[in-house]
Amino acid sequence: MVADTRKLSSDDSLMWVEKYRPKVLSELVDQKDIVERLTALTKKPDDMPHLLFTGPPGSGKTTVANCLARQLLREYWGDFTLELNASDERKIDDVRQRIKVFARHTDKRADIPFRLVVLDEADSMTNDAQTALRRIMEEYSKTTRFVLTANYSTGIIEPIQSRCAIFRFTRLPATEVVDYLADICKREKVKAERGALELIYELSDGDLRQAINQLQTTAAVGEVSEGSVKKVFGVSKRASVKEMVQLAVRGDFKKAREIMVELLKVYGMPETDILKYVYQDVGEIKGVDQARAARLLADYDFRLLQGAHSEIQLTALLAELSTLGP
Repeated sequence: MVADTRKLSSDDSLMWVEKYRPKVLSELVDQKDIVERLTALTKKPDDMPHLLFTGPPGSGKTTVANCLARQLLREYWGDFTLELNASDERKIDDVRQRIKVFARHTDKRADIPFRLVVLDEADSMTNDAQTALRRIMEEYSKTTRFVLTANYSTGIIEPIQSRCAIFRFTRLPATEVVDYLADICKREKVKAERGALELIYELSDGDLRQAINQLQTTAAVGEVSEGSVKKVFGVSKRASVKEMVQLAVRGDFKKAREIMVELLKVYGMPETDILKYVYQDVGEIKGVDQARAARLLADYDFRLLQGAHSEIQLTALLAELSTLGP
């Protein structure tokens, strides 16, 4: 997702994550293998298959899909592209009513190769909705191409995977993200410490979108220093996760749960972040059965991914952590 910011918009009214978003594939300086493969496909658009982009959040999947739409459909991309967040359009009726109506419409007046449907978070769609989508993809393949994005390819049914060219995005490296954030600060005339930008990368877990948003939030306070970054991110609450884990492993379930509820409801820490930090902290406790811990955390990660109730699942996880202690 990292781009050459010298080529991008300088509209001060935009959020930075949009202001510095690439518009064409050539502006991307990361995910080079993916850019090369897609650039080759754009040279023969009639031969382009449906596409499936998989990989972690903030690695550039949606940005690349939009760049592709702009390059293939040129000035008509806004009229001939339907972009939906599949987590909001996850039911079978949504697929039939919105996507099918758009896909079956034919209009060659603009001399474009096809219509484009971009479905973000397609792995959140129900199996029935995905089955209906597969039929639409087959029926209207002459007039419409689909670009699906997903954090996990396992959430996409096999019949759809087999009909797509799959592109696997990787987490952006620290040096790329930190240099990119530093360039934004230079353009925005924001004073920033290199160590603070490295901390933003670490706390955003390589998610470039989150890193840019947090950078803008921190810059609004003033100078981007390690202290201001910690204040914006609520790093002190990161220490609370470590305390919660230690209490749970020692068998103090009640106190551990109180901290967990506070993190979720008072500080709004995402359940995925809590689980990620639990994984890191459990690994540092001596005497814990790490193999069992890995299986346990993988199980709860899967449950949360499937949409299970986060507070109930994290409460059950804390209860089970007490069985891992020395």
